[in-house]
Amino acid sequence: MTDDFQMDWDRQSRIGLGEAVFCADKTPDQIERILDASQARNQRLLFTRLSQQKHAHLSAYLTKDLDYDPESETGFFMSNSFATKESQVAIVTAGTSDAKVAREAARTLEFNGIGTSLIFDVGVAGLWRLNARIDKIRQFPVVIAVAGMDAALVSVLGGLVSGVIIAVPTSTGYGAARNGETALAASLVSCSAGVVVCNIDNGFGAACAAIRILGASSHF
Repeated sequence: MTDDFQMDWDRQSRIGLGEAVFCADKTPDQIERILDASQARNQRLLFTRLSQQKHAHLSAYLTKDLDYDPESETGFFMSNSFATKESQVAIVTAGTSDAKVAREAARTLEFNGIGTSLIFDVGVAGLWRLNARIDKIRQFPVVIAVAGMDAALVSVLGGLVSGVIIAVPTSTGYGAARNGETALAASLVSCSAGVVVCNIDNGFGAACAAIRILGASSHF
């Protein structure tokens, strides 16, 4: 049978990002064949959007080497060879409902050897919560702001923090939140200059942007 996938085994050495597999539209059989290929090469892989249901259908002989986190729906395959550095990125959420996306970002950074500090539930509906943590947030060169509904947290952080702000609008909300489209639009038109915006619920993409930023700063 012809494989319906082609892995990018040299991605880490070429651009500094480990190879990742998006599992949402893959079958358990396809995921197993990817795991087999990785195991044969002794190659580390990051799996994203790997649901608990699909994970439960994978063979035990493969999942024994898979560090699976059901909350973020991510898995590290053969990941013991990579040490995590000190925290370089703060991941800040507006609400607890944004935690899944934040954890996807944190796990992606961890897989790539970058430590994080997670700061949950500091949205602008209770601004005192953010004020109580802002001094800590300012210590990080990169801040990932994860927010749904009106995504007001993004603009507020952009006006208070000197580090790079990477916004991740989430689908949290109802009605006119439009599954994250309102948060995306609000982030894109933020009056805080220099905010970088990722796609809706794309914690993985935000983490990769942070990795590129940190990598570039170390080269120049």
